[in-house]
Amino acid sequence: MSLLFRSLILLLTGSLLSGCGTMADPREWFGSDDPALEPAELVDFTPTVQPQQVWSMDIGDASPDLQRLKPAIDNGVLYVANTDGALFAVEADTGKQVWKLETGLAVSAGPGVAESLLALGTAEGQLVVFDTENGEELWRKDLSSEILAVPAIGSGVVVVHTGDGKLFGLDASNGEQLWLYDHKVPVLTLRGSSSPVISGGSVFCGLAGGKMISLSLDSGIIEWESHITVPTGRSDLERMVDVDADPLLYSGTVYGGAYQGDVAALGEGSGKEFWKRKISVYNNMAVNWQQLAVTDAQGFVWSLDPDSGSARWRQKALMNRGLSAPALQGDYTVVGDFEGYLHWLSSEDGAMAARQRVGDAIVAAPLVVDDVLYVLASDGKLTALRLPE
Repeated sequence: MSLLFRSLILLLTGSLLSGCGTMADPREWFGSDDPALEPAELVDFTPTVQPQQVWSMDIGDASPDLQRLKPAIDNGVLYVANTDGALFAVEADTGKQVWKLETGLAVSAGPGVAESLLALGTAEGQLVVFDTENGEELWRKDLSSEILAVPAIGSGVVVVHTGDGKLFGLDASNGEQLWLYDHKVPVLTLRGSSSPVISGGSVFCGLAGGKMISLSLDSGIIEWESHITVPTGRSDLERMVDVDADPLLYSGTVYGGAYQGDVAALGEGSGKEFWKRKISVYNNMAVNWQQLAVTDAQGFVWSLDPDSGSARWRQKALMNRGLSAPALQGDYTVVGDFEGYLHWLSSEDGAMAARQRVGDAIVAAPLVVDDVLYVLASDGKLTALRLPE
C-alpha cells in the first residue's frame, strides 16, 4: 500500500503546483502511517454459502486506479478491455472467446455497449466506437480531456463525460457532435467522473461540485439540476463534494452520492428530492426492491431502505480496505477489496457469508447478470462466479 500512497501524494503535489488538483482519495494525503487509515484485518468466520467459479480468464493489466474500466454484457456476450488496448468479446456463459482486437489505445474507461455499438474512452481524450459483431472500428473522435467515465449509448446518440467537466452528445453513426454541455470543474476534484446514464429521452449525470443533472438526449438542453450536496467550508478540500458515482435509476427514482456529502434520492422526471442521508460516497451503488447498497469512503458497507434512506444495517468489518462498489447477487451484497478478495454479506443483516480471493485489487464494480457475478481484478483476471441453487 505504501507505494500507492506515495504515488498519490506525488500526483497531488504536482497537480496543486500546476493550479488544479485531482486525486483518487484525499484521505490518502496523510500517508499509510496513520493508524486510523490502517486496513481492517480479515477475521475468520464460518461461511454460510460457497460461491462456485464458472470460468476465469486473463485479459492483461486492468490497472488498480481505473474504476471505470469494467466488463459489460449485451445479448449474452461479455465485452472487456485492458489498459494496453486489448479488447475482448467472450461468451458470458462459458468464457469462450468470440473475438479479440489489439486496438493500441490507452483505454481509461469503458466499454459502453448498446445498439450493436461498443465505445471506449482513452487517457488522451479520444472516444473510439466499434461494431460489437466483429470488433471493427467504426469511427473515433478527439474530445477535450481524458475520459474517466463509461460512455453511454442510446437512441442513436453516444454521450461522453470528459475530465474537464464537459458532456458531449455525438451522433452514434459517425461521431458528429450534436450538442455540448459545459460544467466548470472546481479547483480540487477526485480523479474520476460520473458516467452518464440514458433513460428514455433523457441523460443523467453527476458533476464535480455536488450536482446531479438531467439533459435532453436530443439537444443537450438541461431539464433539471439538483444538489446532492451543497459545498461548504473554507478550503478547497473541505468544499470537495464530487458526485463521481454513476446515477442509479430504479422505479422512477434517481439515486446519487457525493464524496464528503450525501446519498440522495431524486425524482427521475423532476429532480425533486425525496430523501437525503449523510454518507460520503465515491463508488457506484446497487439497488433492488429491498435495499440500496452503498460502500462509503471509510469502507463501511451500508444497506439503506430505498424508499426512505433509513439504515437497515451497516457492516464495519471491511474498514479502509479500499472497497469496490457493491453488487447484489441473490440474497447477498458483494464487494471487492484492495487485496483481491470478494466478500459476500447477507442482504438481510450484513453478516459475513463467504470470502474468496480472485486476483489483485478489485476496483471496478462487480457485475451481476442472470445471477452470475463477473469481476475484473487489477491484474487482469476476469472471473465468473455463481451461487449454489
